[in-house]
Amino acid sequence: MSQKKRLSKAARRRRQRNRRVALFVVGLLAVGAVWLGILLFLNGKKEDAGQKKQTEQQTEEEANVTETPQPTATPTPQPLPSVDMSGINSRSGILIRLSDGQTVAEKDADTQIYPASMTKMMTAIVAIENISDLNEPITLSPELFAPLYEEGASMAGFAPGDQVSALDLLYGVLLPSGAECCIGLADQIAGSESAFADMMNAKAQELGMTATHFVTCTGLHDPEHYTTVRDLTKLMIYALQNETFRTIFCTKQYTTSPVASAPDGLTFSSSMFDKMDSPAVNGGEIEGGKTGYTSDAGLCLASLAVVDGTEYICVTAGAEGNTWTEPYHVYDAQNIYNQIDPSAGSGSDQTDGTDAAASDTAENAAA
Repeated sequence: MSQKKRLSKAARRRRQRNRRVALFVVGLLAVGAVWLGILLFLNGKKEDAGQKKQTEQQTEEEANVTETPQPTATPTPQPLPSVDMSGINSRSGILIRLSDGQTVAEKDADTQIYPASMTKMMTAIVAIENISDLNEPITLSPELFAPLYEEGASMAGFAPGDQVSALDLLYGVLLPSGAECCIGLADQIAGSESAFADMMNAKAQELGMTATHFVTCTGLHDPEHYTTVRDLTKLMIYALQNETFRTIFCTKQYTTSPVASAPDGLTFSSSMFDKMDSPAVNGGEIEGGKTGYTSDAGLCLASLAVVDGTEYICVTAGAEGNTWTEPYHVYDAQNIYNQIDPSAGSGSDQTDGTDAAASDTAENAAA
């Protein structure tokens, strides 16, 4: 082989070797670039994840700051008016601010009393809550009248056999204190007075009236029929939330629908308002009430008044007197309400017959 051919062949080998080296270097650079790209990508993902976590933590912290309830200022308690009950005629008494149930004044408020016809507040609210249609006619059975006449119970004026709406009976319960209305409702709802009294006791237990026990729905005297003036305020606070009860309780006069014995209806007057010259008191007025009387209970009164826009309830029991004497229970309520400084807190029932000769019998009637 000539020298020229050998030189040419060696040159080709060098060129091939150089190409291989170049390709190898290019390959290394390409692989390096790929790995560098992968590393940069992974590092970027890591930074993104860290930044996202930091953002989430910051958002959560901000949310926690936003959702943390701020402490609210404790409302300043409204001052209670100063009232002195030491000079009232009644043996027991209590005055409550209706809006918050705070006791303003009391006198032997936990002493056991006989509630007489203040009982009928419970009779009314239990009846209201257990009759779906107050326009429902209820027949007053002739059998219910004789025992009431015998005991000298106060009556609204309905006659045996009258068909009376439940609403008219409720007005008869709370305004003239009609015993026949109470029994008529009890028989209709529970089948008997004793079964209805069980319902009254269940409601008393529900309301926390722990010193109360009912035997009758009329309040006629029974030694096992008792309460306290404090317990009666628990009943009133509850019952006055019922619109129907409050309306009737605060009514001065009402005329019923016609019945067989009274084609023009019967007109009832509140036994409490009948004993007042005026319901006005210092800074307001007495809005409603329910009287009570038996010879064992004395003169009693549960009432509602508003003074300078604030409502109060007052219950008194055990005042001396009877249905023909001065209304000392009403005087007590007026005395108590008139002691309320307007700037500080913002009669016996009718009986069946009027003959004085019947007074010994009527003194034992729940009025």
